[in-house]
Amino acid sequence: MKKIEAYIRPEKLEEIKTVLDKYNLNGMSIIQIMGCGNQKGWKEYVRGTEVDYNFLQKIKIELVVLDEQVEKIIQSIIEVSSTGEYGDGKIFLYNVEDAIRVRTKERGEAAIK
Repeated sequence: MKKIEAYIRPEKLEEIKTVLDKYNLNGMSIIQIMGCGNQKGWKEYVRGTEVDYNFLQKIKIELVVLDEQVEKIIQSIIEVSSTGEYGDGKIFLYNVEDAIRVRTKERGEAAIK
């Protein structure tokens, strides 16, 4: 099992959720965050004074998926969220040792299906 953490632009969320629906995932977590990277935010002038906004709104998606689903899901996220511009996001991949469904006490792959 793998955990996928994807940081994306907020405007891409609905499209990504639609694409991920075809994988029959048992669940995902979506978190609104603020962050910065190469994009470095933006500058605005407020009452004649320059204001530098270093942090931009992003969405963090967390999924735990079966090993055989990982590459397809990653490719789907990349296809939907790529604009070719700074700020498209990042994807991180982690190994998951075990998963436990609290209600039924199922473990491993059975807990995430």
